[in-house]
Parts: sequence; C-alpha cells; structure tokens
Amino acid sequence: MTSISAATTAIALIFGAGTLIAIQGPINATLARGIGSPVNAALVSFPVGTLALVAVALGQRAVPDATLMRSLPWWAWIGGLCGAVFVAGAAFAAPRIGVANMLTISVASQLLTAILLDHWGAFGVPVQSISITRVAGILLVIAGAVLVRRG
Repeated sequence: MTSISAATTAIALIFGAGTLIAIQGPINATLARGIGSPVNAALVSFPVGTLALVAVALGQRAVPDATLMRSLPWWAWIGGLCGAVFVAGAAFAAPRIGVANMLTISVASQLLTAILLDHWGAFGVPVQSISITRVAGILLVIAGAVLVRRG
C-alpha cells in the first residue's frame, strides 16, 4: 500500500475548498436577500464557520498556545477580516455579475497579488521570483476572466 503525499493531499484539499468557494457565493447571495444585506449574510456565515472549526479543533484536541499567540505579528490577526470582506463582496457580486464572473475576477486578482507576495516573500511565504512563465500564466487567467465576462 502506498501513502498519499502531502502535496497530493494539499491539492485535493484545495480543489475541494475551491469547489466550496464557488458554492458559497450563491448561497450567501440567497442569505443576503433573505436577511437584508451582504454584510448581514457574512455576519451570519462566519459564526456558522466558527462553530464548525470549533468542532474540528475539539475533535483534534487542538488548543491554541497563548504564549505563541502573543508573539504573532499584528497582521497575523487580520485573516478573518480578509475572509469577511471576500464573503460580503461575493454575496454582493454573485447575483449582479454571476458566479463565474465573480470567481474569475477574484482568481485573477488573487494571482496578481500572489505573484507579488511570492516575489517579495511577504508574510513569511517562500520567495519565488517573478518569471516570464508565471506572468504568462497569470495573463492567461486574466484573459480567461475577460472571456468569461464577455460570454
């Protein structure tokens, strides 16, 4: 029996998570219509996600180390804010421009930001220099976003 590599597991996990991101937009858009706004939808969505994470953490017996938490840089605490902005933005955008448009534009902006973060090694990620191949790949994604938007 062969073991599954960490990279294979990571790819499968993020593929599944990406699928959920596509589903999340229209679900939160429906929630936003029902409760009055995209911000309210995010306000409801995050406690539901928090409860799910609490259940998983308890199942893993994972308790945050307060000493380690105090030693983190200030920006380590704003990941949830980034997620909240995305969730509220997706709930607003999905019913107005469609899920495919919302996601292709989102992916294009994520890749543009990611190539810069990699190049600078920002937030502790490994440095990966900008290359013509990486830029070409991102330009192809942006071209895809334009084509999806026009379609």
